[in-house]
Order: sequence, then C-alpha cells, then structure tokens
Amino acid sequence: MAEDSPQLLPGTLYMLILRTLAAGPLHGYGISRRIKQCSEGVLDVEEGSLYPALNRMLVKGWLAAEWGTTDTNRKARFYQLTEEGRRQLTAEAGDFEKLVNAIQLVMRTA
Repeated sequence: MAEDSPQLLPGTLYMLILRTLAAGPLHGYGISRRIKQCSEGVLDVEEGSLYPALNRMLVKGWLAAEWGTTDTNRKARFYQLTEEGRRQLTAEAGDFEKLVNAIQLVMRTA
C-alpha cells in the first residue's frame, strides 16, 4: 500500500484480489488498477504487496495463472479464480462483514 493509503487489515488484500478476479481474469497491474479504481483512489496496492500475495494464493489453490498478452501487446501472467478461490472469497467476505459490524458496534457504543 502507498504511504498515504490507509492500512489494510490483515488478510483483506486476499479478499480484495479474490473479489476483483471474480469478474474475470486479469494480470497483476490490471488487478492493482481495478482495486484503486473501485476504491475511488483510496486503496493503492503496490507491486511489493501484490505479487507475493498472488504467489501465495496460487500455492493455496485459490488462483490459476497462465501467460497471455495485454491490451498493449505485452506478455503478462493472467490470474483467475479457481473453485477453491470462489469458496474462499465467500468465507472471507462473510468473516469481513462480521468484523466490520463488530467494529461499528464498538464505535457507536463505547
């Protein structure tokens, strides 16, 4: 994440990547750009965080990857969700929702 971006909670980068890839395969730069676009510029995922996360997700079986060509005719690795990745996204989204709700309760009542 960039210096001026808010810190992500542990594990949320996985969830954001999984959610971004739910719409279809993308290469690393496309994933980063899409997260930034969807967050209206608030979340800026840097290469130093993104690519290690993608590699860990490949090892976990949540993603599959294959080489392809970008719109600008560059060779790039395209990532897509596996069925295991879809199940993981569902689980992580549910856990995140519970966490956000709990934090909001404390912020309203503490």
